Amino acid sequence: MSAPATSAAPFLTRWFGILDSADADRILDLIGDDFSFSILFSTGGDAGTDFHGGRAEMEGYLAQREVGVRTHHPLSASTLGRDELYLGEVRRSGVPEATFVASARLDDDGRVRRLLIGRSPAVLFT
Repeated sequence: MSAPATSAAPFLTRWFGILDSADADRILDLIGDDFSFSILFSTGGDAGTDFHGGRAEMEGYLAQREVGVRTHHPLSASTLGRDELYLGEVRRSGVPEATFVASARLDDDGRVRRLLIGRSPAVLFT
């Protein structure tokens, strides 16, 4: 299978690239004034956490992350108007750990207004 054309969702491609970097806090520069998000984070079984809110809650989410442990890898992506969709794989030390889907709606300035991410180890696409 060849590498996906991630340019189809340039904002989310950039978002996950920054999130995987040593300076993940730089994603705060990409959020709009009326930003809201939800990240549904499952580790398997009945365990799951819903991180949600606005800018302050995103700062809290970033603070609790395991830095440099997990990386995000694109499988497919698309854009329709101001909306981007992204299917990816989370890897821990290079080993597939979970699949995630992300959707983002951008504002007129190209910053994210709405972000919804779901992650689960129950279904791997690779």
